[in-house]
Order: sequence, then structure tokens, then C-alpha cells
Amino acid sequence: MNDPHSTPETSGAGIRFEHVDVTYPNGYRGLKNVNLQIAPGEMVAVVGLSGAGKSTLVRTINGLVPITSGQITVGEFGLHGLRGARLRQLRSEVGMVFQSFNLAKRTTVLNNVLMGRLHHTSAWRTLLAAWKKDDVELAMQALERVEIVQKAYANASELSGGQQQRVAIARALAQKPKVILADEPTASLDPPTSHVVMRDLQRINTELGITVVVNLHFLDLARRYGQRLVGLRSGEIVYDGQGADADESVFESIYGRSLTAEDVLPETTAELS
Repeated sequence: MNDPHSTPETSGAGIRFEHVDVTYPNGYRGLKNVNLQIAPGEMVAVVGLSGAGKSTLVRTINGLVPITSGQITVGEFGLHGLRGARLRQLRSEVGMVFQSFNLAKRTTVLNNVLMGRLHHTSAWRTLLAAWKKDDVELAMQALERVEIVQKAYANASELSGGQQQRVAIARALAQKPKVILADEPTASLDPPTSHVVMRDLQRINTELGITVVVNLHFLDLARRYGQRLVGLRSGEIVYDGQGADADESVFESIYGRSLTAEDVLPETTAELS
């Protein structure tokens, strides 16, 4: 297999929000006049209280949450009104990592990662699991990059939560995406495993140049791994700056209250106190 840590194979896509609003059918406004530009290859952490609009913002980027007004541009795609084949094409270029992993537990790790190749695979190959050799090679390289290739032929049900999340990252990577979105990827993980998963995403961003947008609950994770940090409050951006510059006063402006132990990983509570 090729060296998974070699010269970057792909580059990220830029993302632009222009006066974006999201209003849900019940009338709740998830995003309010959001203007945001993310450069190709940036790693951005999105933080805020529960209900602040973090997941809404991330899920608008691949059309999982439709926008009500304004425009989002991802690479060459404008999302407002995008549907059909063009929407599927966009989603093939945007990998998604979910909090709940979303793996098929009764099949192998390798088959789960190969699901990232569905857009590029004919229906009969998918039904018969007759994957192309190049796709299998790509999936194995993705597993190498998150350092779990030794589990390729294990059933996904045999893995720990952290291992399952790393498989989910490999599946997104197998798409050869220009953007990876991660929606609370560490929410159900213990502190050491949370750092492992965030380091995987950071390394993918650095080595491959893929644009990464991740929303996080824990503020110390956001500050440590976010090249740039975006703070949301009631659907509006209230902070946009370097993660390293986001001190306790910045987080208080985002959250509207002082930090508590629940806002940071247990092992790092003392660092922000």
C-alpha cells in the first residue's frame, strides 16, 4: 500500500455563508443572517450552548438542513434550491461524521469504510459487494490514516466507541472529500479517546488539506484543535477568531455565563480555571 502520510492527495473546498437564515417548520429560527467564509483547507471548530445552532450550521453545508434564505456556496455548488443529481454530487464531496457513528454493525469494518465509495460504484457491485480493487486499496489507506487498519476484517459490533468513530472518519475519508463535517464527534467518548479522534481530524486537515468543520461541546477541545473558532449564540455568530486567542472571557461572551466544569473535559478542568 502507498504511504498514508505522503504528500497531500486532495485539497479542500471553500465555504461561504451569505445572509443565511434557517427557519424550521415549527417557526424556530436555527440560524439568523449568518455571514461566514471558510477558506479551502481550514479547520474550524464551532461552539455554543445546546440549541445555539451548531448542528444546524454544520448540516446546512451538505444540505441535510435546507436554508430558508440567503446562499451557501461549497466549492462550485450553490446550495439554495440544490436538488437531485447536483445535490448528490455535492454530498459525494462532503464527508460526514456523526455523533452516533452510524455504522452497519453486522458487517466488517472494511465494508463500512467502502460505503464511502457508493457514489462512485455501480448498483450491482454494491449489491454483490464486488468492490473494485482500487476502492479496497483506498479504504485500507483510509483505515491506515486513522491507525485502525488491523481491525479491517473485524465486525463493527466488536469495536469500542472510539474505534467506531475512527472507522466513521475513515469512511468519510474514503469518499476523497473536499470537506469533512463532524457533528459532535466526541460527545459519547471518554477524554483520552476524544483527543485521539480530534487528532485524527487535525492530521487529516493538515496532511491532506481537506477543509474540516467540527462542532464541539467541550471548549478546551475547540481551543486546542480549532485553527479557527466560531461561536454561535441563538443562531447568530458572536465570535470568529483564532482558537488560541479564545480565552475564558471569549467563551463567556459566547455562552452568556461563566465556564463550568461541564464545559471542559474532566482531565483539563484545571487548565481553564
